[in-house]
Amino acid sequence: MRTLLRSWLIPERTGGPEPITDPARRRVVVIELAIVFAMTLGLSGARSLLSLVDSLVRPEPLSQQSVALNVPQATVDLIDLLKQLLSALQLFTWGALGLYLLWRAGFRLASIGIDRTDPRRDLRLGAGLALLIGVPGLGLYLLAYHLGASLTVLPSTLDDTWWRPVVLTISAAANAWAEEVLVVGYLISRLRQLGRGENAALLVSAVLRGSYHLYQGFGGFLGNLLMGLIFGRLWQRTDRLWPLVIAHTLLDVVAFVGYTLLRDRVGWLP
Repeated sequence: MRTLLRSWLIPERTGGPEPITDPARRRVVVIELAIVFAMTLGLSGARSLLSLVDSLVRPEPLSQQSVALNVPQATVDLIDLLKQLLSALQLFTWGALGLYLLWRAGFRLASIGIDRTDPRRDLRLGAGLALLIGVPGLGLYLLAYHLGASLTVLPSTLDDTWWRPVVLTISAAANAWAEEVLVVGYLISRLRQLGRGENAALLVSAVLRGSYHLYQGFGGFLGNLLMGLIFGRLWQRTDRLWPLVIAHTLLDVVAFVGYTLLRDRVGWLP
């Protein structure tokens, strides 16, 4: 039991290129990381922090403020649909950029778990992970909300159109793809090359994940920090990224689409 616990807390380094020791090459990787996350989720984290500060200086408490995740982007229905799809496309390309940079650096995509080795196993593990994270995550959000540490999160304020569930599902998949590829597969792999230990890389990944959810309040940060620790460690132990993408997609589909179906039918949703 002690050996199993130790192997989970301090996993061995898995596949991929060896750590980089040449100072010039290390600088290239550091610059690459800075540029990638300045363009993508790191910038989102900075904006999210400013949003939280702005919420904290307002006179009303956090629980009386709200933030919407999927909002209309145009007044014309067709233009709104196209802009929603373009937003999702941007997220898909963020993840594709991370994979491309790893491939250029000598990583096989199979080494980070993006392959079709065992799709049924990936699907089962992803569904189980979604269940493991989803129920406690909802409970944590409701607790933080009632303690005044979280804003009211509105997963969608899109109009009731025929394409709303389709767009929300695509948006869920796009969010999952971008976050899991960049924050887990790409970031941890690059930190390994810089010689960072598994636990240090995991903590950086989880804090980054929590940072770009700060706009939701302290509950959003803490919940996503814990999710990042679980997701990141699972990837470090299994080298499978697809289960994380699947689980994250399922969680967001339930949150986005489920909210639109339940918000006027149940009284326990904020």
